[in-house]
Amino acid sequence: MFKKKDVFFETLQNMADTLVQAAETFAQGVEDLQDVLAFTKEMKELESKCDVYTHTILTELNKVFITPIEREDIMALTTALDDVLDGMEASASRFDMYQLLERDEIVVLFADVIKRSAYEIQKAIRLLSQKKLLAIREHNIRVNELENAADDIYRRGIRALFADVTDPIELIKRKDIYERLEQTTDSCEDVANQLESIVMRNS
Repeated sequence: MFKKKDVFFETLQNMADTLVQAAETFAQGVEDLQDVLAFTKEMKELESKCDVYTHTILTELNKVFITPIEREDIMALTTALDDVLDGMEASASRFDMYQLLERDEIVVLFADVIKRSAYEIQKAIRLLSQKKLLAIREHNIRVNELENAADDIYRRGIRALFADVTDPIELIKRKDIYERLEQTTDSCEDVANQLESIVMRNS
C-alpha cells in the first residue's frame, strides 16, 4: 500500500489504527468492569504497541535526510497521537488502582467522545497519507466539536460529584478519572491542531 519512502505515513496510519482499537477497547471496558485486570492489561499492550511505532518514527527521522513533510510536523503529530494512547491507558489503570468496579455514566460518555474522536483522527491521517490535505479540515473541526462536548461532560460530572457523593475518598477517585479523561480529549484536539498546522504549511 505504501512505498518504502512513505514509512512515516505508513507508521502514522498504524498509530491511528491502534488509537481506534484502543478507543474501542476502552469504551467496551468501562461499560463492563467485571474483569478490570484484563481490561488494564489490554490497554497497556495497546499503549506499548503505539510506543513501538513512535520509536520507529524517531529511528527513521534519524536515518533519512528528506521527509514527505517537515520533520518537526512529523514529530509533533507522533507525540500528539502517543499522548492520546497514554491518556487512555492511564485512565484505564486507575480503575484497577482505585478498585472502581461500578459503571459510571460520565466515564461512559467520555469514552464515547474519545472513540468518536479516534475515528475522525484515523480518517484524517488516512487523508494525510493520500496527500488530500484540504479534506482533513472537516475531521479537525469535528474533533474540536467533540472536545467542546467533553468539556460539557466534565462540568456536568464534577457538579454531580460534589452534589451527590458524600464519601470524600470516592469523590477524589472519581474526580481524578474525570480530569484524566478530559485531558485525553484535549490530547485528541492537539492531534487535530497538529494536522491543521500541516494543512496550512503544505497547501
